[in-house]
This record gives sequence, C-alpha cells and structure tokens, in this order.
Amino acid sequence: MSVRRWYLAAAAAAAAALALASAAHAQLALRDDRGATLRLAAPPQRIVSLLPSLTESVCALGACARLVGVDRFSNWPNRVRALPKLGGIDDAQIERIVALRPDVVLVSSSARIVDRLEALGLKVLVLDSRDHADVQRSLIAIAQLLGTPGEAERVWARIERETHAAIERVPPALRGRRVYFEVDTTPFAAGAGSFIGETLAQLGLVNAVPPELGPFPQLNPEYVLRAQPDIVMAVRPALAEMPRRPGWAALRALRDDRTCGFASDLYELLVRPGPRMGEAAGVIADCLVAIAARGAAAKGQR
Repeated sequence: MSVRRWYLAAAAAAAAALALASAAHAQLALRDDRGATLRLAAPPQRIVSLLPSLTESVCALGACARLVGVDRFSNWPNRVRALPKLGGIDDAQIERIVALRPDVVLVSSSARIVDRLEALGLKVLVLDSRDHADVQRSLIAIAQLLGTPGEAERVWARIERETHAAIERVPPALRGRRVYFEVDTTPFAAGAGSFIGETLAQLGLVNAVPPELGPFPQLNPEYVLRAQPDIVMAVRPALAEMPRRPGWAALRALRDDRTCGFASDLYELLVRPGPRMGEAAGVIADCLVAIAARGAAAKGQR
C-alpha cells in the first residue's frame, strides 16, 4: 500500500471512529417539558425520582431496579418503600441526591431545585402530567430514556384496556351526572381539563368545574353550593367533614348519599397521573356501582 493510500485509509478510519464516538455520545437526546434537551451517552442505570407518578412510571416500564432514591411520598410499588427518601418538591435533600451519584434525576417543573442540581453537574429531566396526553408523552419519554421504547406502548395499552372495562361497568342511570371531585379541602377541585376530569368524562360523567377554570382551580365554597353537583367525590376524611362546612349541609349529593369517599390508598391512586390511571377509572366505576345500588335500595324501602 502506498503512503498516500495508507494515509487516506487511516484518515477514513479515524473519521469513522469519530463518527461512532459522536453517535454514542448523542445516543440519547430527550427534550423535556422546559424545552431543554437532556443528552446521555447511554440509558441511565442509577435514577433518582422526585415525584410519585414518575417513580411509578419507571417501575411500570420495568426499571424499578434502576431507582436509587425517591421522594418521601413515593410508596408504590412496595419495593420502592425501602429506597432512600430524599424529601419532596420544596425540601429535596440535595446533598443526599448528589451522594447517590445518579445518572439522571426525574422531577416536575414545580420543583425548585432544578437549577441547583444542574449546577452541581447532575442530569435532570423535567416532566409534567396535567392531562392524559401528558401522561402518555411522559411514559414515552421515560421509556426512551430507559432504552426500552416499546414498553411505553405496552403500558398505555393496559391503561386503555382497564379504562374501557371501567366504562362498561358504569350504571346507565348515572351517565351524564355532574360530579365535584375535591383534591384539597381549601377547596381545590379537579377541573374538566385535568387528567382526573378526563377520566370522569371517559366514564360518561360531567364535571361540575368547567375547563375554563383550569385543571385544578381553587374554588369559592359558594361555587360548589351553587353548582349543586349530583355526585361528590373526595378522600374519606374530607367527605366526612363536608356537612360541617358553612352551608354545605344543603348539598343534595351529601344529603342523599350520592358520594364517593375514597380510602387514602385509593385516593393516592386517583390523584397520581401515571401508569395506574386505568386502575383509577375502575375505582371510580366501583363507587358509581355502589351509588346506584344505594339508590335502588332506598327506592325499595319507600
């Protein structure tokens, strides 16, 4: 081989090696909900999640073993309970997060520590899930991050199957009824544009809080009184104290026991926008079946 040919071959080999290295360096490039692009050379093996719905998504996508730390509220599946708890949105324990040497930290946009984590050299992926489309998009992004993109389709298909099964169980007499779903006693409600509101709509219900008020608006208590929803849903302790709120004893749904008071574990399931949304639809359907049964029993006693 002539010197010239050897030189050209060597240059071509070097260029190919550089291209492969560049491709490996840019193997993962994900745009998050800030509009920032996260770049990783390989799928992360050490993940910190600072939001329960993101923790659940990682596990549903088959990567629970990659989690090395979670926020204090992450409690499903059971195996994450043993992981280091690293605080919450407002008080995340940054030193402990750094000490865990995560390849990536998953957070919501409401977390106040994103800039500080990145300043310390950590990779951060910001994901928000306000409605069903956001949940699907987040699942796809996390599956891509994990290097298992096909898993997102599997999880979403299961959500749709479970939701369809729940729809089939809704008593016909309750379809079209107006629902007030409380997410905080102040009161904050799940509006029509929230992921909870979209699930209620799939089940054939009408939200007492219109979409123009936002996904999770804080309401004047008088608004609920004027709205007179047909059905009231809340976590069980909040539902129990509603009749003691000024004027709320006049809510016909409370008086006639057209209510869903969810145990705390089921309520957590309902208010987390993640891979268990189909199961959440089933929980609501169970309550609607119970309301219909109570109504039929009351008529039979007259």
